[in-house]
Amino acid sequence: MNPGQGRCTWCGDDPLYVDYHDVEWGVPIRDDKDLYAKLVLDGFQAGLSWITILRRREGIEQAFDDLDPEVIAGYGPERIEELLQDTRIIRNRQKVEAAIRNARSWIKLMEGPGDFSSLLWKHVDGEPIINTWSHDAEVPCETDRSTAMSKELKSLGFGFCGPTICYAFMQAVGMVNDHVVSCFRHRELGG
Repeated sequence: MNPGQGRCTWCGDDPLYVDYHDVEWGVPIRDDKDLYAKLVLDGFQAGLSWITILRRREGIEQAFDDLDPEVIAGYGPERIEELLQDTRIIRNRQKVEAAIRNARSWIKLMEGPGDFSSLLWKHVDGEPIINTWSHDAEVPCETDRSTAMSKELKSLGFGFCGPTICYAFMQAVGMVNDHVVSCFRHRELGG
């Protein structure tokens, strides 16, 4: 960021959070496996702050075989118990089991008539929605689109994907540009 440019205030001044804001948040992702990985991380965030996930992301990725759904789908009860002892991750049984269930649902979807990217991106008609918020406080926690995405994912067997998680996911993977208009990233990402 150049001096004099604004930034969304939600990232504060933690260097890890600032880097995430400046480099990753809101950049469109269309790769099926990368979208799965991001959905798993957003699921792990439920009830926690995103900075908690950022601080543990590397450990989560290591513990979960680089968040590869094809590997994770094969995890059994013994692997779940191992993960629940792993201090690098968020040790919540429901979240761990959801990551595995989501991997299995992802594989079923990929083997069927569609792909994960198309399924998700159709909820924004295939293109990022560019919002024009003046303040972080204006940004919603969920929308009709995130509710529709949540319902569809749940109908396909996915878990930890409620409307709020889906909206955070949509923001993170660039389906919506929710950088405030005074933020330098809003313009860089098509605002």
